[in-house]
Amino acid sequence: MKQVVQNYKSGELAVLDVPVPGCKPGGVLVRSAYSLISTGTELMKVSEAGMSMLGKARSRPDQVAKVMQSVATNGVPATYRKVMGKLDSYTPLGYSLCGVVEQVGPGIDDVKVGDLVACAGNEHALHAELNWVPKNLYARVPDGLAPRHAAFGTVGSIALQGVRQGEPQLGEVALVIGLGLIGQLVVQLLAASGVRVVGVDPDPVRCELAERLGAAACGDPASTAVEASVAELTGGHGVDQVYLAAGGGSNQPVELAAKLSRDRGRVVDIGKCRLDLPWNAYYEKELDVRFSRSYGPGRYDPEYELEGRDYPIGYVRWTERRNLACFLDLLARGSVDVEPLVSHIADFDDAVETYQRLKDGDLKAVAVLFRYPDRAGEAETPAETPAEAPAVAVPAVTVQRSPARAAKTPVRLAFVGAGNYATSMLLPHLAQRDGVELSTVVTTTALSAANAQRKFGFAEATTDLDAVLGDKSIDAVFVVTRHSSHAELTRRALLAGKTVFVEKPLALTEDELAGVLAAVEESGNDRLQVGFNRRFAPLLQEARQRFGARTGPASLRYLVNAGRLQHGSWYLQQGTEGSRFAGEGGHFIDTASWLLDADPVSVYAVATSGNEDLQVVLRYPDGSTATISYVTTGAPGFPKETLDLVADGRVLRLDDFVRASVYGRKRWVSSRLPKARDKGQNAELAAFIKAVRTGGPMPVPLQSLVATTAATLAVQAGLAGGAPVTLAGTR
Repeated sequence: MKQVVQNYKSGELAVLDVPVPGCKPGGVLVRSAYSLISTGTELMKVSEAGMSMLGKARSRPDQVAKVMQSVATNGVPATYRKVMGKLDSYTPLGYSLCGVVEQVGPGIDDVKVGDLVACAGNEHALHAELNWVPKNLYARVPDGLAPRHAAFGTVGSIALQGVRQGEPQLGEVALVIGLGLIGQLVVQLLAASGVRVVGVDPDPVRCELAERLGAAACGDPASTAVEASVAELTGGHGVDQVYLAAGGGSNQPVELAAKLSRDRGRVVDIGKCRLDLPWNAYYEKELDVRFSRSYGPGRYDPEYELEGRDYPIGYVRWTERRNLACFLDLLARGSVDVEPLVSHIADFDDAVETYQRLKDGDLKAVAVLFRYPDRAGEAETPAETPAEAPAVAVPAVTVQRSPARAAKTPVRLAFVGAGNYATSMLLPHLAQRDGVELSTVVTTTALSAANAQRKFGFAEATTDLDAVLGDKSIDAVFVVTRHSSHAELTRRALLAGKTVFVEKPLALTEDELAGVLAAVEESGNDRLQVGFNRRFAPLLQEARQRFGARTGPASLRYLVNAGRLQHGSWYLQQGTEGSRFAGEGGHFIDTASWLLDADPVSVYAVATSGNEDLQVVLRYPDGSTATISYVTTGAPGFPKETLDLVADGRVLRLDDFVRASVYGRKRWVSSRLPKARDKGQNAELAAFIKAVRTGGPMPVPLQSLVATTAATLAVQAGLAGGAPVTLAGTR
């Protein structure tokens, strides 16, 4: 088998062929699926190995003290031979992985061959294809949890043990200093515990990531913003607890901890940082300094770790193994999200290159995973299948349609939701349209309904959705609420016999999409439109007409300069509202599919560090491809959307719905539109109202809406699996 090793004397890193470990009693043999590189602990070890002997000594004074003791006991020659022999040996790397049980040793009855487990320990959860892991250093992975996420189990246990040492209570305020891998997990665990968190890190990207994951505010330790945030959140008293998750030789973290703590606050050291405590500052506030020892009770106890002797739960509630199982459970229930922390996934064979890129700074990352090859001819285990599924279903839509509605005027509309998008982009186009009557607006708060009624002239305002769905005089319902409610509201409106206009996205999961289509089949009502408005934009319509029909495959590039969201935006609530791309990515996939006149058959998605920017590659039946670059890190002054379509010696160019051009035998360039861009909402609504009034076909076929939704869902599946996702038709 192969294993990553390092020579501490020379600094050499290698992937060696080594013997397979034996499956001893009291443990299991685990074949690795994913292992996690600790970009803090491991990189520190790799960097130390590249130092001179003097540098190594300075970085490890604890080891120097042992050497001096050995000199006093054994003499210089013997000590020298011992030290050099140890330095000039290969040592393993790694301590956090997820894999499949391949063999069960005597005395083990809690797992079986084929089970998926998360493993811990710098001697047992190594970057190796196979590891022997003793009983108290593994835990079963809950059903449905992706192996790549379960590989975070050990570092998650470290963060969890640190939080336990801080004894957080509901309503408290905590300061997390250092927003690397451990710090980001501490932020999420504290937020899940009802604690408001302020983060500190000199890296603005890490600060923004922590805010997305639950921190109330983050900033540079040298800025005044952190101090101001602490003062605002605590009424000037200071934070209740500080978590030191930083590394390095600076004493700034412990000094900042004293400065921003309240009287008798708690300071927990998790990382390996300098701890020259300023006596006066800590004495005057009587600060409680605590240390968090790795994964929890049992660590460094050979009877616990190697012999499997557990501590009674009545005396030690949270041991290493119980912390590991607890963190996996938090992941499975969505209380903690590690996906945004995955900066890079490397094949195990590329381990040396990956470490070198991390060391040189070419690869800037919070968390990096090694992905191990599947064994040839070996079936995938049941535990892995849900998380590693290579396909997303595109259900085929069949419906016994109910009788067509007779043409009628006026068309009576109801709105469910009256937020910013509804009041700025939809209702202004409908309020003055002939043949349209705004019947009822439904919101969850009475005041927002009253405001919409006053501004746009709705006949009624209510918070009673059931009454609206039961009103036979209402022809169509607009669903313009938060993303998490779209599928359920659409399903209910279809079952009530209404024509439905739902803003994107139609659904956030495959189950939600299946629920909508089940309502279509049950009711015979397929009168559905999703707010994919760009295909209706007049400028893009004209450019497509001038480009003409294709004979060969096309290449399409779509750059979406989405920009950063303001702090507090509900788009950041990924746990309930889905990712930002899940919310609006369907716009761009629909536009690409409309231009290419087909639905995609596969999706491949990759993300930069922290999932800031996405690259989505769609493949179509005729060999055409569309690449959507969805970025949030671009300059705000650059246009939001630019698109190029290339085929048959022609190029179509769209510049942010302001100007379009087509290059071929002849060149066509549109006149520049006014500053207000027309992205097609008005034309889309006109087509929708016409379909409702006449009973004619909906503006976009339902199968196309389903395919676009499935492709959008496949982006998240692709990011999780690190491989192309097939869009598989089902019946």
